[in-house]
Amino acid sequence: MRLPQLLADARACTTCAAHLPHGPRPLLQAASASRILIIGQAPGAAAHASGIPWDDRSGQRLRDWLALTPEQFYDPRLVALMPMGFCFPGSATSRAGAKAADLAPRPECAPQWHPPLLAALNRVELTIYIGQYAFARYLADEFDSITAAARAYAIMLPARLALPHPSPRNNLWLKKHPWFESEALEAIRTRVRAIAA
Repeated sequence: MRLPQLLADARACTTCAAHLPHGPRPLLQAASASRILIIGQAPGAAAHASGIPWDDRSGQRLRDWLALTPEQFYDPRLVALMPMGFCFPGSATSRAGAKAADLAPRPECAPQWHPPLLAALNRVELTIYIGQYAFARYLADEFDSITAAARAYAIMLPARLALPHPSPRNNLWLKKHPWFESEALEAIRTRVRAIAA
């Protein structure tokens, strides 16, 4: 199937509708020319509301990590965005009834959509796996943890990278692993700049 039709079908998907408290709104971005592929987790509430992937503080931090402007990040000729779940899965609630973390991406999404999309994205030079769900599907056979995979950035480059989720909830991880910001980010940005040039 050609990519435009595949994207149209994915954006019209309602497979998980019964399990999505805010309804389906698949968010993804790709073009046949995409050279960087970002496999993230699932859209959050802000992205679901705006219809723009990574439209939140996590997205701002991710763009900073990659040294990409919003114009570059949202140019599908450069960046493809293919989360593990295309729709906002909703949020869990704490025992006190307050909003807690987002729920996991729906498990039906990646098996249905990733294989045909990956087959259609044949110009990708760098695939970036973000967070535990992308790690579990694509890298768990190679590394013991997302931390180990992220630490192996020099080995994984130039074609792959693993990143922790850029959510503010991961600030503690960043404090515990100062090498990420002091060492890894420069190598990551150098590779991204070379592709974007």
